[in-house]
Amino acid sequence: MKAIQNDRFLKALRREPVDHTPIWIMRQAGRYLPEYRELRKKAGDFLSLCKNPELACEATMQPIRRFDLDAAILFSDILTIPDAMGLGLSFLEGEGPHFAKTIRSMADVKALPILDPNRDLGYVMQAVKTIKRELHNKVPLIGFSGSPWTLATYMIEGGSSKDFNQAKAMLYKAPEIMKALLTSLSQAVTDYLAAQIDAGVDVVMIFDTWGGLLTPECYREFSLHYMQQVVSTLKSRYPAIPIILFSKGCAHSLTEMADTGASALGIDWTTSIGKARKLVGNKVALQGNLDPSVLYAEPTKIRSEAARIIHEFGRHPGHIFNLGHGIHPGINPDHVATLIDEVHSVSSNESSST
Repeated sequence: MKAIQNDRFLKALRREPVDHTPIWIMRQAGRYLPEYRELRKKAGDFLSLCKNPELACEATMQPIRRFDLDAAILFSDILTIPDAMGLGLSFLEGEGPHFAKTIRSMADVKALPILDPNRDLGYVMQAVKTIKRELHNKVPLIGFSGSPWTLATYMIEGGSSKDFNQAKAMLYKAPEIMKALLTSLSQAVTDYLAAQIDAGVDVVMIFDTWGGLLTPECYREFSLHYMQQVVSTLKSRYPAIPIILFSKGCAHSLTEMADTGASALGIDWTTSIGKARKLVGNKVALQGNLDPSVLYAEPTKIRSEAARIIHEFGRHPGHIFNLGHGIHPGINPDHVATLIDEVHSVSSNESSST
């Protein structure tokens, strides 16, 4: 296998010295880019775009061509697993994801099929292979999945929700059903990420978007526990592949997350990156944590916020610059270029081998 030309991201994940802080952006392929909007029109709808390997490759490559990013991320969606399990995913304009079927009973859980990701999600693996060819080893490729807990919330609710009352009600009223569902999803997520690794991704990331819905105790029991299972199995099978965990709104459990064996933790903008580093020490790299809304600001403010985060992290290896969540659709792409340039420029003076 040929070496990746720009391996700063991989080095940072291993907490090795880099010449400057690597940066990629959650949802870097998205509606803020005019070329993406044109591509989505061509596809007809979001799900068709995800399921077409050639178009998914093009969406992945668009921000790589436009910006000096240090990693690409597979263009897909976290809800591919429940869709492949037969719940009937669709995306309603202005309303987000919707499932035709929901999970509300033990019988519903037992009826879920055991996925073969290469068969049931073959379009994702084909997209990975296509993207890897198109990248020509320029930068690493990130694969991903939703966490078991986050997938469960959508499957129980039938879509997105302000408070996910149905999911939380099941957690408290029928924890045995919830745990059976989470166990099933842990296996599915593990197999799905393993298939992405076999197809060629260089890094995998687990998005626990709704971990912050839970109390710290419930988070550890119903979310982190199952992510730990995924991490442990993947690490035993692919010891060289870095794994990133991102639990939005869960700074209360950073030390427990750092003990999972993951290579890096993503943190949101409500968490000080300096304090996070003091908590986790040298156990893991850290990824984050600019508020996405900063990118609405003028370039001077964007630069100052980027510099502040880099200085706050300090002269230590293991920092990957990112947003604290996905980029907003209304962001000016020129502001993204400003951010990337500032991160590279400022951090080249901050880099250290200590």
